[in-house]
Amino acid sequence: MRKAFFISLLFAIQISFSQTNKEAKITLSFNQLTQKEVINRIEKTTNFKFYFSEDWLDSRKLSGDYKNELISTVLDELFDDSVLNYYIATENRIILTANSFIYDSLPKGFGQDKLDVIEDATVSKPLIYTDKTSKIKTLLETVRIGKATKGSINEFYTLSGKVKNQTTGEPISNLTIVVLGKNYNAVTDDRGYYSLKIPQGVNIIEARALGIESVKQKVIIYNNGNLDYNLKEDSEMLDEVIVRANQKRNIKQAITGITKFQIEEIKSIPLVLGERDILKVATTLPGIKSAGEGASGYSVRGGKEDQNLMLLDNAVLYNPSHFFGIFSALNPFTSGEVNIYKGNIPVEYGGRLSSVFEINTKKGNTEKFAGEAAIGPVTSNLSLEIPVVKGKSSLIIGGRGTYSDWILKSLDDKSLSNSQASFFDVVAKYSHKLNDNNSIETSGYYSKDSYSITSDSLYSYSNKLMSLNWEHKFNEKNSGKILVSNSEYKFNINYESDNVKNFQLGYKISETELKLKMKYFYNLNHKFNYGISSKLYVVNPGTIEPLGQNSIVQKQNIPEEKGLESAFFISDNYKVNKNLLINFGVRYSIYSAIGKSDQRVYRKGFSKNEGSVIDTLSFGKNETIKTYGGPEFRASFRYFLTPSFSVKGGYNSSYQYIHSLSNNTTVSPTDTWKLSDYNIKPQQATQYTLGFYKNLTDNMYELSIESYYKKSKELLDYKVGANLFLNEYIETKVLQGDGKAYGVEFLIKKMEGRLNGWLGYSYSRSLIKLDSELSEEKVNNGNYFASNIDKPHDLSLVANYKLTKRYSLSANFTYQTGRPVTYPVGKYTYNGVERVLYSDRNKFRIPDYYRFDIGVNIEGNHKIKKFAHSFWNISVYNVLGRNNPYSVYFVTNKGKIKAYKSSIFSIPVPTITYNFKF
Repeated sequence: MRKAFFISLLFAIQISFSQTNKEAKITLSFNQLTQKEVINRIEKTTNFKFYFSEDWLDSRKLSGDYKNELISTVLDELFDDSVLNYYIATENRIILTANSFIYDSLPKGFGQDKLDVIEDATVSKPLIYTDKTSKIKTLLETVRIGKATKGSINEFYTLSGKVKNQTTGEPISNLTIVVLGKNYNAVTDDRGYYSLKIPQGVNIIEARALGIESVKQKVIIYNNGNLDYNLKEDSEMLDEVIVRANQKRNIKQAITGITKFQIEEIKSIPLVLGERDILKVATTLPGIKSAGEGASGYSVRGGKEDQNLMLLDNAVLYNPSHFFGIFSALNPFTSGEVNIYKGNIPVEYGGRLSSVFEINTKKGNTEKFAGEAAIGPVTSNLSLEIPVVKGKSSLIIGGRGTYSDWILKSLDDKSLSNSQASFFDVVAKYSHKLNDNNSIETSGYYSKDSYSITSDSLYSYSNKLMSLNWEHKFNEKNSGKILVSNSEYKFNINYESDNVKNFQLGYKISETELKLKMKYFYNLNHKFNYGISSKLYVVNPGTIEPLGQNSIVQKQNIPEEKGLESAFFISDNYKVNKNLLINFGVRYSIYSAIGKSDQRVYRKGFSKNEGSVIDTLSFGKNETIKTYGGPEFRASFRYFLTPSFSVKGGYNSSYQYIHSLSNNTTVSPTDTWKLSDYNIKPQQATQYTLGFYKNLTDNMYELSIESYYKKSKELLDYKVGANLFLNEYIETKVLQGDGKAYGVEFLIKKMEGRLNGWLGYSYSRSLIKLDSELSEEKVNNGNYFASNIDKPHDLSLVANYKLTKRYSLSANFTYQTGRPVTYPVGKYTYNGVERVLYSDRNKFRIPDYYRFDIGVNIEGNHKIKKFAHSFWNISVYNVLGRNNPYSVYFVTNKGKIKAYKSSIFSIPVPTITYNFKF
């Protein structure tokens, strides 16, 4: 009893002294001093003496001014933003501790018979970890997180951080953080962030991922804290390794109707003339259809060709095709990832109703010079990757051209030898990592096509675009991008046959956009995207002028059109629980048609023509003519029915303020664009989607079935016999109506094993209704009818079989319902003139389209030390020789109407292409 009393008395005396010391007051002033320098200042000006390890102190500069303040107040502020705690003992001794906290009273329950044994977290000796598989004892690094606070009784604390590749500095996603021996783990997200709750005290934590060197550490956690990783890449010699990134992306993400692929994945698919074509491969996937063989347009889920936003490095590419759509205008050697949004479009994108094709040029190699080249029967391609500042910046340059002109001129056929068909494109991208928080990218692209089918006319068209992207990281939670882009598309026609009728005709459209895009990582459950954008359209609708001094063609210049489209947007990727993920966003867009311009006012209830004009309004330069706009809602969800089976749904609404004009049933290079103005309204659409997604056999097979229903209004179509080019008053030649599209898409993919590929099928309808109170503005009695791109059945099979590591066989089969066409069904006499009577618009169809292609792929040997790695592709396009009609047209000859059909490739087309990478 006396012993217990004596111990209690000693503690009481100790506490009394400590409290007395804490109540001591000091006067101290310092400016831009380190912790050590401040401690020395205190020791010199007071009776206090500090005990610590200099390794615990940091080099931050501190400032303070204290007058007769408690010593405890000064120390609280001095060590507030550090891992240091302090204890004021007897005789004015101040003991510093790293992370841990010294208590001067006995813990609750002291003296009881049964006490919990708690491991001493302050022990500095390293932990010996025994690997149970190899029985090898490994010395682990000890990491202390946070610092203890008085009275803290939490059993768990949150450990968070970011994981980066030590070599490239890029974030590592899908890396697992595991607490060994305990059932706690976390996985890094796309930005490399993780967060998990772990028990207080000592934990053994391992960071591991395929291809990354694993790291084990002894982590002693005292409070919530941060632990970042910079990990090395790891390599191991195996017989065969197949690495698939984002294996469960198709079932995990909330966005519906999205397709992603890497260009390297498509190199073995047999395509026309051996070209590795990004967009042609996209058409083998459900919901994406070409307008026809030899046509440059693409229809996505029943939408018109002008409803697709084609982006190359954030800049709009108006015509993504060469040579009437036979070749893509996108260089496959410089392109990286392709993202196609056809269901739920991210809120940062607007201005189109159906889809966004997001194509990114890959970054060049920052460590060593590299390149890739291909030689084919019609084209050649070369790309170079050049390090500028090693490890920080690089330049990638790609160029592609055709020698078809030389081939045509060498033919014996005089009509062909006088023809011309050539194109080229160049692309360049410079990437520079300024520091850990700042990076810039700038891209440029130019393409030009020239062709002459007849000896008297030369057609040419070109794309030109540039973009600048500055990315800045404000902190671990906030980052942003500033994007500036400019795009231009133009075409020209030179006609030289008759001196008195020679002319030169031209058209041009350009747009310039400025966008601010921000990301806010609130926590693992909420990730926000928000920003603003503004885009200026400038359209030169067309000019024609005489060519040569003898030409009598009158010069004509259609007045310039301008429009300003702006928007602000915000979205949240909300993880409700482990099964439910919601992505919700809103985009508010505003469009203004601006002058200088004269706009006609037509009498209501009458057809728009010369006779119904009641007024003309004049607008000055940059004066607002008409304003349109409204909210665009984007929402989708994903729910896990099982860990490998999910259901998704989505809703998407959008505005489109620009329209394409064409008299053709398929897209041509001479199609023009028209801005919404006083008389032409913007297009609108809403889309609903629902789908189910399943992975089988350890994610080897991906299955999906997705349905959609889309309603549109103010779709632009043309009146019978309309002349759309060089027409100042387009509103008199077009109609605007409603549309609807619906369908179901099925896809099964297998991307691993000796046999890989995919099978896609879609059943879809695309209908349009042009109705009016005026009979002359009705089409098909105002009922819904098939649009030009209505092809109900679409089946594609892409397969590749690896015979050996170097040899493989590939095949591609495509079937599509024939597109709608209007046929003549009779003839009649009017005022003594015999005329043709046509059916309802698009009542009939051209023959169905199907094609089978095969190919043999030969990889070079896999020796490590050699200059270049080669790849041969030998393929036959349309091996069955199917005469697929491109179009059907009718000619009246001697009073008889005769039907003709034209095709592009009516015979098998063999190709051999040599590729090499160095």
